[in-house]
Amino acid sequence: MSAVDYGREALDFIEGLGAYDKVPDTMDALAITFGRYGFEHIIVTGLPNHDQRFSQMVLAKKWPAEWFSLYTEKSYDRVDPVIRKCRHTVNPFEWSEAPYDVKLEPGAVEVMRRAADFRMSRGFVVPIHGLTGYEAGVSLAGVHLDLNVRSKPALHLVAMYGFDHIRRLLAPSPHPSARLTPREREVIAWASQGKSAWEIGEILNITQRTAEEHLATAARKLGAANRTHAVAIAIRQRIITP
Repeated sequence: MSAVDYGREALDFIEGLGAYDKVPDTMDALAITFGRYGFEHIIVTGLPNHDQRFSQMVLAKKWPAEWFSLYTEKSYDRVDPVIRKCRHTVNPFEWSEAPYDVKLEPGAVEVMRRAADFRMSRGFVVPIHGLTGYEAGVSLAGVHLDLNVRSKPALHLVAMYGFDHIRRLLAPSPHPSARLTPREREVIAWASQGKSAWEIGEILNITQRTAEEHLATAARKLGAANRTHAVAIAIRQRIITP
């Protein structure tokens, strides 16, 4: 495929996004587009902090159910070199470009080995870094992939637009009853600065559990899928400022 064809593929996908008003339909469209490059699996997710569960951060996915269960049960996100690199770069990268020490990081070796058991031996990741500190990523995986200097920019573009469309679909319309209390606005504001629940508790002189409860209540009122999503909605609705 030529560079022009790759570009046309990406633009056709972007132009057609408006036709999808549900997340599953968007994911199906992404699967078709990414499938042309050999990708078989997709996950769109926020990156968990040390006090968050990976399963709570996932916005949408097309992963084998057995692999997702194994990944979450084993807490592979804590040792996954792909997630680690995703936190430290804004540039898309192949899984093979996420370094780890084979001798000193047995967990990293295990997660990459087990992923291959589910036809996820190669992958490509598009990191998402918000201006307020929230982190996410679109991770694609397969076996026989069309990855080259011409295809990667197209994949990057499709992933970015796909992520944004899914995020918008998950964001509820503003509703008067979804007003946050002053304390809920405070914890969301500190969360937008990347503070953990423990750190927010120290800053506001409340317990970590109380901070977590305020975060959970605020996210529920906003209709957010997770804390990252709640921060994005609060900024977009001008409940807090970046």
